[in-house]
Amino acid sequence: MASGDQLSGKVAIVTGAANGIGRAIARAFAREGAKVVLADVDEEGGEKVAADIAADGGQAIFRYCDVGERLDVRNLVCAAGDAFEKVDILVNNAGVVSEGGDFLTMEEEEFDRVIRINLKGQFLVGQAVAQRMVAQIEEGHAPGTIINMSSINAVVALPAQPAYSASKGGVKQLTKAMALALAPYGIRVNAIGPGTIRTEMANTAANARAQEAILSRTPLRRIGEPEEIASLAVFLASDGASYMTGQTVYADGGRLALNYTALPLVKKNDGEKKK
Repeated sequence: MASGDQLSGKVAIVTGAANGIGRAIARAFAREGAKVVLADVDEEGGEKVAADIAADGGQAIFRYCDVGERLDVRNLVCAAGDAFEKVDILVNNAGVVSEGGDFLTMEEEEFDRVIRINLKGQFLVGQAVAQRMVAQIEEGHAPGTIINMSSINAVVALPAQPAYSASKGGVKQLTKAMALALAPYGIRVNAIGPGTIRTEMANTAANARAQEAILSRTPLRRIGEPEEIASLAVFLASDGASYMTGQTVYADGGRLALNYTALPLVKKNDGEKKK
């Protein structure tokens, strides 16, 4: 396996690391020399990713963590410190989509579930890691960096995903607020806003019609790969991004530049879809 040293000597926490983008980021960080603490509620998947990294010559441990539970978060940060003595990088990646999307019928509990994980979770983990980083600076360590996972849905909304769209818009603003609050310590905070990426969550290959709808609104005419988001995370975590903070970087195949949803909006009683 090819490897580099952009993150040599660094310790990284990656939430939502058992699958998809989080898994790709954890593996990419390990290849670049970082020691990785993987966090997820999927214990079997997380342990497998940690084992795969170790088999490839990297260093990784897995810890169960529900990012919406403060005690779990505190235990995660303590576990990282106990295992590797410090935390230099956080990737706030854990997230979910809504299972009941219609705005008029969505249950309050479902809205709360998505916000709790996607937005509150990033606040809780980000705050706990930032507190650890500030304490480390006082001990003589270099400032760390935090990468939040947003989405193009922080900018364009999906009518069937009001909670998800709201959560990712919140992450965009949370990233800015965190960056300003932590700038006096030299801690950088940025976000990544993926477009449609080939992950279990996206389920992009469900049928040919759905895939064509995705491609029609993506100028590069293809679905993104988790490894492409991981490459961006490596850059944002590296010294190459040392003057970047408060930014959301969109990796979307040109979707936002096109500004087209490919989802016609219709009234419930319309006989046919409006073009």
